[in-house]
Formats: sequence, structure tokens, C-alpha cells
Amino acid sequence: MPFPPFTYRNRNLFVEEVDLEEIARSAGTPVYVYSATAIRERYRRYDDAFDETPHEVFYAVKANSNLSVLRLLASEGAGFDIVSGGELYRVMRAGGPAEKVVFSGVGKTREEVEYALSTGIHSFNCESEAELALIDSIASRMGKTARIAMRVNPHVDAQTHPYISTGLRDHKFGIDIAAVEAVYARAAQFSHIAAEGVSCHIGSQLLDTAPLKEALDAVLELVERLRANGVPIRHLDLGGGLGVPYKPEQEEPDVTAHIQAVCERCAGHDLKLMMEPGRSIVGPAGVLLSRVLYRKSTDTKEFVVVDAAMNDLIRPALYQAYHEIVPLRQHMPGTVTADVVGPVCETGDFFARDREMANVLPGDFVALCTAGAYGFVQASNYNSRPRPAEVLVEGASWKFIRTRETSEDLIRGE
Repeated sequence: MPFPPFTYRNRNLFVEEVDLEEIARSAGTPVYVYSATAIRERYRRYDDAFDETPHEVFYAVKANSNLSVLRLLASEGAGFDIVSGGELYRVMRAGGPAEKVVFSGVGKTREEVEYALSTGIHSFNCESEAELALIDSIASRMGKTARIAMRVNPHVDAQTHPYISTGLRDHKFGIDIAAVEAVYARAAQFSHIAAEGVSCHIGSQLLDTAPLKEALDAVLELVERLRANGVPIRHLDLGGGLGVPYKPEQEEPDVTAHIQAVCERCAGHDLKLMMEPGRSIVGPAGVLLSRVLYRKSTDTKEFVVVDAAMNDLIRPALYQAYHEIVPLRQHMPGTVTADVVGPVCETGDFFARDREMANVLPGDFVALCTAGAYGFVQASNYNSRPRPAEVLVEGASWKFIRTRETSEDLIRGE
């Protein structure tokens, strides 16, 4: 079954007040469809849960960077967590205020740091001493002072997919919590850096919040040690990472309860709290619509061949990720156990394997659920396939927020 805000009415799949088959037929497939209401409500869950605690919610742009999505969140008062100069450019074009931007990432370039300083972003989450030296030298030349937080690696296992786990010593991210106090001491010698924060992010798609609380406790102890040594820590950036249900049997973490627990733990520490949710805001708010092209059988397998492919949604191939696949019209009785595959010439081009699903036929439309995060942003032109369109639904209306690429787009710049 699909997840809210996608629901069946009279056996047709709707988002808000729009029949998804109307979009599939009018916009063509494959096409990403997002619910504006769901994005807005899921952002407000975070913002409201902090109540009177000083805070800022920085949406992780990497999850879904469409300008219309960013503009919608900016209108709600969101800040933005970026990991590249290109993401900063998108935020600025969408009307996001630079002073509500945090720049994360392990490999910031000189050009990106200059761009960020010129716009006046809130702060940098730094991940190495070499990065500190670079930011200080550029800030000195530009006559600015850069606010920074060191990203601390607390050596806490997020117990998630290894590709999206970031909190262990073996990972490229952050500075070992056992070594970071010495780094803060050396950072004090830089004249154009203000070390005002501590940052921590241990991974993504966490359905159990216990590792986040374990990391928080370690970081709070660090904050007090730093302050005792004269480092004026004012803010604590707790990253993102809360997961969303991709399978019907999974339960979504209670965002409100988690944040309230965080606030209780941080009470008395005189800290502005910052969070960087991405997937948990946009993931369930989107689907990828696709049309069934063929049914194909062998002695051992049944295949459902659709017009979307791994270049449109790479998560199953890259992360072995699960996406619920449902028909837009519940008109065929029974089920089929099949591999759902796309047209790309790779055996890894699949969305499901041995999946019991609706008995769809050629011409039917299906929705790949929970595709609002890390969907289009990871799309490519592999096999010279134009990237899909994107659509935003609000109430009973919908609009294109990205037009489908054309063959001319494929060779632009060559």
C-alpha cells in the first residue's frame, strides 16, 4: 500500500486532490510527483517540536534540490544545509537567505569557500585542520570572520546502510572526538575564524533514535569540556538522519518525541540547537510514476518492464533500497511475483526482485513510493536517457517544476 499523502479513492491513487493517472497521462512518464502540503507539514513538525528552545532547522538540500521545493521551504522559514557551491547557488536563486545557510562537507574547494563567505552564510561545519587553515586564509584576504563548528566523529554506530553511515572512525567524515579538543585549541590561533559551534552527524535513515541520543550525550560532555578550556561554544548542530518507512511494516520515528527528548537533554547548557533534516521532510512526499512497457516470462522468472530505469532512481541499485511499487488503478485481480526492471542495459537496472505485487499489465501506470528524497538529485543521463520531469501538487492543482529533458539537452555543451 502507498503511504500518506498518497491514498486510494475509488481504486484510483490520489495525492492531495489530484488523480495521479491524470498527471501520468498529461506529463508523460517517468515523472516525479511531490506533495507541497506534505513537505510543508513535515517541515513544521520539526520547527514546532522545539517550542521555546532557541533553534534553527536547516533543510539538507542534497535530499531534493529543486528550486520550487527550496522556495517552498524558504517561505516556511527554513534554513539550508549545503554540501557544495552549486547547492548554495540553488538556495540563493530560490530566495533562501544566506545567513540561514550552513556549509557542510568534507571537501570544500577554495572557490566554494570564497563564494560562501561573499554571500555571508551562517557558518561552516569543518571536517579537518587543513580546511580550517584554508577558510582562515580566505577570510583574512576578504576581510571577514568565518563562524565555524568542528564536525565531531563520536564513534557511534548508526546501524544503517554502510554507504550512509558516517559516525565511525573508519569514515571520512569529521574529527575523532578524542582528538577534537586539541583541534579547537589550535583553531583559536586563527585570527579570522570564530569557533562557536560543535557539529555531529552519524548517518542517515535511522529508524531507531537511540544512536542519536548516544552521540548527543557524548557531544554535550565535549561542549562542557571545551567551554571549561575557554572555547565559547554557542550552538550545537545535531545533523539529520531520521529515517522514513520504505516498507509497510516499518514505523517512522516520532519526530516530536525525539526533538523534545533532545531539548530536555540540552536544557541548562545554554545552546542554540540546530538540526539538518532532509529525507524525513521530502522522502514520503514524493513518488516516481512509470508506465509498464512489457511483461516477460522465463522458466524461472517473471519480469515487469517499466519505462523508468536506474538512471531515474538509482537507490535500489546503489543501496539495495526498497521502494513500495503500487498501481495507479486497482483494476486487475490477484498478484504476481516478479522482478521490476527498466530499459537500461545493466543487470543492476531493477527496482524490485521477486516482489509480490499487483498483477499489472502493459500500459498500466505504477508509482514507486517514498521517492521524494535522493531520487531526481541522483538521476543521470546514462544510456543517453533524458532525465524525467518533476511536478508539484498543491490541493487540486499541479504544475511542472522541471520540464522533461530533450535529446538536445543531452548534447548541450558537447
